[in-house]
Parts: sequence; C-alpha cells; structure tokens
Amino acid sequence: MDDPFLSNATTMQTLLKVQQISKAFGTLPVIQDVNFSVNPGEVVGLTGSTGSGKSVLMMMLAGLYEPDLGQIFFKGKRLSWPYSAKNLGIGVIHQRSTLVEQFDVISNIFLGNEIGNPERLGILRKLDQHQMQEKTMLLLNRLGLKVSSLHEIAYNLSGEQRQMISIARVLTFPTSLIIIDEPTISLSYPNQQKLLELIQEWRQNGVAVLFSNNNLDHLFAVTDRIIVLQSGSITADLRTDETNREEVVNYLLGTAKNQRMPPTIWDFNSYDTVREYTEKLRYHQILLEKDLAAEGSLNRQLAEQLAEQLQALDQTNLALRDAQRRLLSEREEERKHLARELHDQIIQDLLSVNYDLEEIATRQAVSTNLETDLAAVRQSIRELVGNLRHICGTLRPPTIDNLGLGAALQSYLHDWHQRTGIEFSMELDGNLNRLPEPIELSIFRIVQEGLNNVWRHADASHVTVELRHTSPRALMISIQDDGKGLPENLDLTALTTHGHYGLMGISERVSLLGGRMHLENGTKGGSVLMVEIPHPRVETKTKKKRQDSSQI
Repeated sequence: MDDPFLSNATTMQTLLKVQQISKAFGTLPVIQDVNFSVNPGEVVGLTGSTGSGKSVLMMMLAGLYEPDLGQIFFKGKRLSWPYSAKNLGIGVIHQRSTLVEQFDVISNIFLGNEIGNPERLGILRKLDQHQMQEKTMLLLNRLGLKVSSLHEIAYNLSGEQRQMISIARVLTFPTSLIIIDEPTISLSYPNQQKLLELIQEWRQNGVAVLFSNNNLDHLFAVTDRIIVLQSGSITADLRTDETNREEVVNYLLGTAKNQRMPPTIWDFNSYDTVREYTEKLRYHQILLEKDLAAEGSLNRQLAEQLAEQLQALDQTNLALRDAQRRLLSEREEERKHLARELHDQIIQDLLSVNYDLEEIATRQAVSTNLETDLAAVRQSIRELVGNLRHICGTLRPPTIDNLGLGAALQSYLHDWHQRTGIEFSMELDGNLNRLPEPIELSIFRIVQEGLNNVWRHADASHVTVELRHTSPRALMISIQDDGKGLPENLDLTALTTHGHYGLMGISERVSLLGGRMHLENGTKGGSVLMVEIPHPRVETKTKKKRQDSSQI
C-alpha cells in the first residue's frame, strides 16, 4: 500500500545532478570539484572518514550552505541560494535533531507544514489541531515511538525520541528526495532498523534517498550505489551489487590504487572501527618514518619482515576459513547422503519386514500369545521407523530441497514442539523467496541449534521464531524465548571449555556468511538471539507486481 504521506516521485531520468561544486571555509578547502547524480527511486550511500566533507556536502544540498563554485540541478532546474528544501519536495534528516526546545511534539512534527484552513491565508490560517493530533498519533504508531504526551515539550524528551520525531517530520509532506545525514548515531538498534525499513519504503515508492552513513552494514543493506568521499573529493562511486565491504574499506583506507586489501584478521563491523584503525596506522606510520630516518636500513628490514608476517598470518586465516567452509559443506553432503540411505534403504527394509509380519499373522492361524507378540514387534518396528524418520529430518530437512526454507522450518518446529512440549509461534516474511542452497541450509542449522539451546538451557515454555527481510539484501533470524534469560557477562569462549558448543557454532556459521549475531536478554524476560545474514538482492513481491503491471 502506498504511503499516504508521500507523493509519487518524478519520472525524470535524473532527479538530482551535482556539477563540479566546491566549498571552502577561509583558506581551508572542504569540498573540491564534486560531481554525481541521483535518479528517482535510487538510494545512494555516502561514506568517508571524519573531515572528508560529508556533512558540508549534505548541508549544501539541504540549502543551508552555498557552494563557492559549481551548480546543483533538481528536477532539471538549477538551484539558487537560499532555497527551502521542503518547498522543493526535499526532506532532510540531520545528524542531530533540529527540534524547537519549547515546542511540543505535535508542533515540532508539523513545524512549517501546519494543517489549517483556508490554506491561501498562509500563516494566518486557522490551525486544525484535531487533524494534526490524529496524524501525529498515526506517525508515532508507525515509528513505534512512545511519548508520555503529545503535548510534551521537546526539552523533556530523550535524544533518541527527538531524533525519531525529526524523522516523523519528513513524513508530513510530499517528497521526491530525502537527505539523511548519519542519524543512526543517536538511535538504538530497533530504531535503526525502522529507519532502514523506511528507506526501503521510500525506494519502492519512487522516492530517492541520499544516505550519509559510516556504518557499512547499513549502506550495503539498502543502497543501490555507494559513494566514497575523501578529503572533499569523490574517490569511488560503486554499484552496491557489484562491490563488497573489502573494496569499500580499501577506498576508505586509501589503498585502492595499490590494490592492497586490508588483512582479513581485522573485522570491520562498522566504519568507526575503520577510522580508529586508520588513525592508529597513520600515527604508527609517522613514528616508523622517524625511526627509519634515525636508524637506517635495520628498522626498514624489521618493518618489511613485520609486513610479511602479517600477510602470512592473513593468508593462514583465509585458509582456515576456507577449510571451515569446506568442512561444513562436506558435512552437509554426508548428512544428505546418510539421510537418503536411511530413508531409501533401512526404512524401506523395516517397512517390508513389518508387512511380512502382518501377512504372517493374517494368513496363518497363530495362537493368541503369538499374535500379541507379533503385534508388539510390529509396533516396535513402527516406532523405530518413526525415530529413523526423525533422524533423517534432523540430518537433512526433507522439505528444504523442494519446498524451501520456510516449509522446512515449519515442519521442524512442529516436530520440535511434539518432542519438547514447548509452545511456539513462527512469523515468516511474506516476501521470503528461495535463496542459494548454502544460505538456506545455514539458516536452518542456525534455527535448529538455537532451538536446541532453548530446550536444553532456557527453561522456557514458549519460543517465537521470526524470519524477515530487513532489506532486499539481508534476512533477520530472531529466536526469542520466555525462559530464565542469559547470565551476565556471557563469554562464548568460556562455554566451549565446558563442552557447550551451540552458540559458538552459530557464531561461526554467521561469520562465514558475513553476517552479524546479537544476543541479549528480552525486555520482558527470556533471551533473544538475532542473526542478520546478507545475500544477493531480492526484490519484494510488491515491487515485482508494480514492475509487471507497468509492462502490461
């Protein structure tokens, strides 16, 4: 369903065009000869190190700074400063909320876009407080934001509440382009996900988004392109589907020209880590250069040896990861083979024996005691067949090859409930399409191991399993129980020393898939395991239907 607060974007090929813009503060150049364009319905990510000029560029596009050189076109018209972004249909979400401290929630959300009659009177029109209050409640419910009162002044709100209200403000008027300048810094994980979901909705509605963020996970989740800005200049403009984290990090570190990829032993969970690491490298580089100048060739040889050792360590790490992938792949093949052998040979033989025993009891006159014994043997064989079928299902889910991940999980959960007595509920994304076999199997094993942990350790009576797309390129697996929760300062490594390998196994699978695992206690008790798995872009069914209908 289309967003009632959004209008359809222009059908022009290029919505925003930036041509050779530059900006300096005094003698300090901040933006230098920047060129790029954004099309309707396109999500373009912008990333770069601290001081690269991202925020200044976003402020210029929002109409708050005027470039010294160059020009910007929006919907084919050249912009001249000053201009109102809102009047042009440009929504802006700043890094820090821009609320009026003494205004209440309603007034801040509709600031500059108040509802009133007659509209021709402008600021003199009579405001419709009732309608603004109703729309505010709809917006807050949509964002999952709770406030004590709609008339609470902004000064009394938390930083996260203020930022979410700033996001709600963008939803009150028609937009063709939304500029987002790193707002996730002040948002918790659930609200970060809500913003990413909004970006996907805007994209599907044809609204373009320029998303400045240093979190590579977020950029890879929702963008179509990623622009890397360094020292005020664009060093890379990459198609998201055609690049990877390593290449982006390479441009961020300034090593792309030499094709020297950063070692895999450093896991860049976010660009903040990259920045800190880069600053340390630069500091040590300065010290090393001083030492080299003082000590001559000896230190240079030591530095070269250190570089060689790091490269060897990195290659060893890659070899270990490849070996682990092969081990998991071969183990799955062995499980598949064993499951087929059990099902096609052993189970069929047992069923054949059972039929023979039944035929003996039917055709020949046997005593009552023998008939009872034969019935008991046949019942034991049926139970054995049932157990073997359960083992086959554990070794290789029978429905995953033909019916997919969703059907396999539903079947497994039903069987798991029968064995454990733990109630369950399952929420599957309506757009859950088929994924590559290794990804589907890994997700199944993650859920399987997660449920086993709940059964053995959580002392739970109910569990909720959820699979949903957080973006066209990422799937979130959530397992939440109502048990006793997690101990404080949980250490996965320490668990393995006591023979508990479940969570560590999940963590290893997630790492091999390039995903992220998060484990925490639930707000209402119990524990929550969340795993986000990246995969090739999958368009939603709604998007596909729109494309199909446009071709008719």
